[in-house]
Amino acid sequence: MQRPEAWPRPHPGEGAAAAQAGGAAPPARAGEPAGSRLQEPSLYTIKAVFILDNDGHRLLAKYYDDTFPSTKEQMAFEKNVFNKTSRTDSEIAFFGGMTIVYKSSIDLFLYVVGSSYENELMLMSVLTCLFESLNHMLRKNVEKRWLLENMDGAFLVLDEIVDGGVILESDPQQVIQKVNFRADDSGLTEQSVAQVSLHRLILSLRSFLPWH
Repeated sequence: MQRPEAWPRPHPGEGAAAAQAGGAAPPARAGEPAGSRLQEPSLYTIKAVFILDNDGHRLLAKYYDDTFPSTKEQMAFEKNVFNKTSRTDSEIAFFGGMTIVYKSSIDLFLYVVGSSYENELMLMSVLTCLFESLNHMLRKNVEKRWLLENMDGAFLVLDEIVDGGVILESDPQQVIQKVNFRADDSGLTEQSVAQVSLHRLILSLRSFLPWH
C-alpha cells in the first residue's frame, strides 16, 4: 500500500527514505527481531496523547489505536506510566513496548506515546507543539485550573496536531492560527443563530401589540 504524503517522517540513518523509495529496510539491530524493522515506515506515528494532574488522574486523553481498547485499560496504563515518570527528571521512558515522551508543568503532566521503534525526536516535536500551543491558548498558565476551564480549546489544539495517529502539524503558531479560525468561524455561526432567534422573537411579540 502506498503511503499518503501527509507527513514526511525524518528517520536519519533509520532507512525510512529507502523504504519510501521501495528499497530494502536496513538490517535489524543486534538482539532485535528482523520483522520489527519492517514496521518502521508507518504513517500512524502516535498511539496516544494524554494529560494527567499531579495525582495521576486523567484530564484529557486520546488513543489512536486498539492497544488499550477499553477506558479501564487506558486509565490503568496512564496510572502505571505516571508512577514510572512522575518522580524522574528524564523526558523519555520505555514502557510496555512503547516509547513515551513527557513534560511536566506546575500541576500537569503531558504525555505522547509511540511504538517502541518510533523516532523519539518526532514524538518530542508533537509534545513540544502541544505544550507551546496550550501555553499560548492559556496565556502562559499551563496548569490544571485553566486547562479544565478551556478543555474544548485543548481538544481543538490536539486535533490540529494529531488526527487518527497521523501527525498533521508541529508548528505551534500554525496550530493556534487554525484553532482561532475555527473558533471565530464557530462564533460567527452562533452569533448568526442568535440574531435569527432574536428576530423571530421580535416578530412573534409584535403580533401581540395593540397597534399591530
